[in-house]
Amino acid sequence: MSGSDPTVVGEETENSTRPHAGSHSVSSTEMRLDVDEEHFESPLPEEEDLEDDNLAALDQIRSRTRSRPGYETIEWKIDDPENPKNWGNAKKCVVVALTSMLVLNSTIGSALPSQAIPFITAYFGVTSQEQRVLPISVFLVGYVFGPLIWGPLSEHMGRRRLTLATFTSFALFTMGCALAPSWGALLVLRFFTGVFAASPIAIVAGILADVYGDARTRGRAFGVFMVVTTLGPLISPIISGYAAETIGWRWAFWINLMYAGATLACVLFLPETYEPVLLERRARRLREQDPIRNKVVAPRELEETDVRQLISVVLARPLRMLVTEPIVACCCAYLGLVYAVFYMSFQAYPIIYQGLYHLSPGEAGLTYLSVGVGAAVALPIFWNWDAVLARAQARDAAWVRREEYRRLPLACIGGPLFVVSLFWMGWSARPGVPFAVPLLAGIPFGAGMVLIFFAILNYLVDAYEVFAASANAASSTSRSVLAVVLPFATTKMFDRLGIAGACSLLGGLLAVMCVIPFVFIWKGEAIRARSKFCVALRERREKLARRAEERRRRQEREEMREKSKREGGEAQMQHAVEQQEV
Repeated sequence: MSGSDPTVVGEETENSTRPHAGSHSVSSTEMRLDVDEEHFESPLPEEEDLEDDNLAALDQIRSRTRSRPGYETIEWKIDDPENPKNWGNAKKCVVVALTSMLVLNSTIGSALPSQAIPFITAYFGVTSQEQRVLPISVFLVGYVFGPLIWGPLSEHMGRRRLTLATFTSFALFTMGCALAPSWGALLVLRFFTGVFAASPIAIVAGILADVYGDARTRGRAFGVFMVVTTLGPLISPIISGYAAETIGWRWAFWINLMYAGATLACVLFLPETYEPVLLERRARRLREQDPIRNKVVAPRELEETDVRQLISVVLARPLRMLVTEPIVACCCAYLGLVYAVFYMSFQAYPIIYQGLYHLSPGEAGLTYLSVGVGAAVALPIFWNWDAVLARAQARDAAWVRREEYRRLPLACIGGPLFVVSLFWMGWSARPGVPFAVPLLAGIPFGAGMVLIFFAILNYLVDAYEVFAASANAASSTSRSVLAVVLPFATTKMFDRLGIAGACSLLGGLLAVMCVIPFVFIWKGEAIRARSKFCVALRERREKLARRAEERRRRQEREEMREKSKREGGEAQMQHAVEQQEV
């Protein structure tokens, strides 16, 4: 064997049925949970099959394991240096920094034309108010479809190869936008830019799960990702506003392309983090070094996944959860409305700060920074709550055993903040009131939005465990759809209702929605008790507990047998020595 000696689990001679990693957009959490529970030990033939009828009925992705007589399966050693979870903190921080750069590129691209829209429409002779929304909306349509493609592919190709391919394509389509000869060409190019820009957003959570085994550390890294996701669209209006009024609207895309090129040069150093791909590479390397002695194979090389079922799960399970799960439906509606209002602000802010306060496009772009300040404020709030939660878990406080109590209090803070910000902005933006007064409303707007997303996305993970990726896929798709559709109504709504009326309407809708976390804290446990998905997960946990107990007992019996053999052998040796002395 090579210097990086793999752990050999056992000879593959029997077919078995095991959960497949699936796709990140649908079942990355499945993969992580499967690795944590089964990856370091070979299955016990006597134990009952973990995948019962309830899970199968819910379209659990299944795969068959081919037998390859004479070959042994390799797995990670607990302290294996090639396992991403065992990398040093410096290397993990590099991974987080590089993925953050990718996400920042993607999200800057989403709202990039916002402050340049008047210049773009004037250049192409577009007069329809509805069409002015399209450069951002078609990009977000790409966000709807992109994760369904890149999630599964990231677990087929590996994270690094897919990232390099999609980000290069993103850069090329961004260059195409800068060179667009017509309005129609610009919209088509924006759509494909959005499709490829969805790649880092679709796989970044999987990358964080690859390198951080500890849930708390992973959650803190995810907090950084959430803030970066929010900051990207807020930087876009500054770029497009100043570029459009000084050197031309096309330069907004050229500037984004320059940043993308610099990011691409850095991302060349991004290591592969997906464990099944790394194990497959190790197995191939060992076979190439010594094909006779190293008859080893990675688990990934033995799997035969039902592709039709995989596609069915990718498309069907998120929709099924959206329709049949009250928790998922309510969370998706709430997040969708918050996300849509965020993208509606890219039409509302120019109405307020350019139309009412007569700021230039570049100056109006700077007003989004107050939202960024609020998003940054949310991060230490999240970290402090995480510290409170960790201390409560250390002393085994009863309240931390409930998912609702662990996650939703942040949404109970963020929801009212978000509502207050809308009424604040709507009723303070008027002649005679300095623009700084409504501008400061952006701070609770940004903080509230990020806290809501922190709380609810983590709650979905806790509540649905192995199905969390499907729940998040439902959330991602539904909120992208709302963010595409609702901004079309922004201009007409503000024209007919006025700034105060439009903001009050949105604030009223969100005031109703912000009750959802409070209701779940009150009745969430009872709702989950009636959920088919949660019932299946509870039964799965019970089976895992029985497996763990059986494994512990078996290990104790084996240790007792080994001890008996050693004691018996020592007694025989002592007897032989005595006989020789006689």
